[in-house]
Amino acid sequence: MRLYDELPLDHKLASVHRYGAGLCGAILLAFGCLGFADELSPFDTRGAHIAGMSTNGLLSLVSVVFGVLLLGGAVLGGRVASTLNMAVGALFVLSGLVHLFILDRPANVLGFGMPNVVFSFVMGLLIATFGMYGRVSSRLPHDNPYWRRRHPRQAAREALAARRRHARAALSPAGGREPAAPSAID
Repeated sequence: MRLYDELPLDHKLASVHRYGAGLCGAILLAFGCLGFADELSPFDTRGAHIAGMSTNGLLSLVSVVFGVLLLGGAVLGGRVASTLNMAVGALFVLSGLVHLFILDRPANVLGFGMPNVVFSFVMGLLIATFGMYGRVSSRLPHDNPYWRRRHPRQAAREALAARRRHARAALSPAGGREPAAPSAID
């Protein structure tokens, strides 16, 4: 079984997962490239300021790596993009928490400042939300592949009922259509 078998290519979930990963990946890639363009020192704990946030060469490298990873997820789409979005989003939130505690300490090798912590939280939640869209909810529609995976028996019953309705419609004299009403001219 392929990953793409469960989610049709034209399903709206695939679009949300793809566009979310692509948008967030492009933002991270741009931030990292701007850091490389300024030829920053790799381990400067003060960091230069780009787009209102402090950065250094190592943070630029991390941003480019995660940006390319998210863009790769956007290209692949489907469950890969969704799972990748949730994992990267969780890592960003975790990074924000860790850096909140090591601000102004020598362990702050990425040169984080408070704007970086806020950005990490916001970007992490945004990325994770794109990944969880249509996948984590109590009211998923029954055509949702994640709902079908969680409720296999009910999904099988509904699929069987739909096949029976389709077969009855195909066997009806009108080929599944209602017979035409007699006109007044007849």
